[in-house]
Amino acid sequence: QVQLVESGGGLMQPGGSLRLSCASSVSIASINFIHWYRQASGKQRELVATINRAAMTTYGDSVKGRFTISRDNGKNAVYLQMNNLKPEDTAVYYCHAFDTSGINAWGQGTQVTVNS
Repeated sequence: QVQLVESGGGLMQPGGSLRLSCASSVSIASINFIHWYRQASGKQRELVATINRAAMTTYGDSVKGRFTISRDNGKNAVYLQMNNLKPEDTAVYYCHAFDTSGINAWGQGTQVTVNS
């Protein structure tokens, strides 16, 4: 059973930066995909970024060039560095681990609020 715990959210002014962390209860080295999603109030959950086992990354159009996803297999953690934050980045951010072996786990989410 994989448990994921997000942290690092908070209140930030536009243009600022935050770094989210996703800590896993098990080794992430063999997990094929780890995603960051976000869900703003009243909106559907949106895929923000993905990192695969080979550390290849993809990003949603709205965050390209501003957000960076990374993983540290030694610490069983995945990170989301968010720069040049905008009010439209306000959302609850979730970590999701998926693997064809049957892993399909979500964290509880961390709130990010961007306003002045």
